[in-house]
Amino acid sequence: MDAAQMHRRTVDWWTSRLAAVGDEQWGLPTPCTDWDVRALVNHVAGEDLWTVPLLEGSTIEEVGDRFDGDLLGDSPVAAAQAAASAAVTAVGDLMEQCPAVHLSYGDERPEEYVWQLAADHLVHGWDLAAAVGAGTELPADLVVALDEWFTPHEELYRGAGIIGDRGALTGDAQHDLLARFGRESGWTPPGS
Repeated sequence: MDAAQMHRRTVDWWTSRLAAVGDEQWGLPTPCTDWDVRALVNHVAGEDLWTVPLLEGSTIEEVGDRFDGDLLGDSPVAAAQAAASAAVTAVGDLMEQCPAVHLSYGDERPEEYVWQLAADHLVHGWDLAAAVGAGTELPADLVVALDEWFTPHEELYRGAGIIGDRGALTGDAQHDLLARFGRESGWTPPGS
């Protein structure tokens, strides 16, 4: 699966989980212990908004603080879905012609950056689904594709503090992918 297709499919999965968030669920805890549902969605929406200028060739400094703070406003689902749609369009239109993406750690190949985005959409989509009680079964082909991409990157990401400690592996593809991203596949909200 190429990077653009993987990105589109993982964003589609993310937005399907986003559509399941009820009005009363924005303050619920998530597997990302520092974030409630709204903060998690705001994080992913921020990544989606960054996608456009970064694939257009802007630097972090040029983008500045325009995507800091609350990006969701009074219509969080609509705002996050609009950001996701803009990101998918940018990847489809700009990735092939972008020579490099200027990230905080240096220049990166556009395809690699898009795989990073796809990973965040799939894993954070699972986080969101687990938090709000939506379906948490990840599409099997996306799990396989992400596993293939992630295997050579895992220790680099863990060493940089981007992902949590690896959980116990069981041989189940979804469980093991989530464990490698520092997730407990059986996570449920506290008190449930």
